[in-house]
Amino acid sequence: MLEKTMPKKIIATASLAGCFGCHMSLLDIDERILELIELVEFNKSPIDDIKTFTKECDIGLIEGGCCNDENVHNLIEFRKHCKVLVALGECAIMGGLPSLRNTIPLKECLDEAYLNGPTVADCNEQKIIPHDPDLPKILNRIYPCHEVVKIDYFLPGCPPRADLIWDALVALVTGAELKLEYSTFKFD
Repeated sequence: MLEKTMPKKIIATASLAGCFGCHMSLLDIDERILELIELVEFNKSPIDDIKTFTKECDIGLIEGGCCNDENVHNLIEFRKHCKVLVALGECAIMGGLPSLRNTIPLKECLDEAYLNGPTVADCNEQKIIPHDPDLPKILNRIYPCHEVVKIDYFLPGCPPRADLIWDALVALVTGAELKLEYSTFKFD
């Protein structure tokens, strides 16, 4: 059990272009989340459903990469409010599975999705690619978070293992050195 000897750290979490698996992995710390709640307060996170920052945060956990201008804007704003920013998972670190589209021209992706794909070819008779100003503008490629803002720490995995997230959070919150076992990164 962790001892509470200092003021609670403020943590924020957010998801960009990804699958939300990293947040699910965070929840997979299971009953340890009760210990974590003794040490931290969540702010702007789907975990507590706070949608905007109400205070500056000590630690930010960001998952997903940037596939549109809204992701870029959200990441820049998120960075402004977090003293330490942790890229959580392969999408945040390298673009992950969404970045597979980086090898295909954007026009070809849009044509397949809206004009020529097997599920849309017969129902988009007017051959319209959505371009409403309220829709986020799709970027020419997927950008990992460190290409947009400064990232302080990287936790790899797809998603990172719950134990890795737990160990990293405990180290960041308590100021202890993060000691990672080889098995934390070994994937068979």
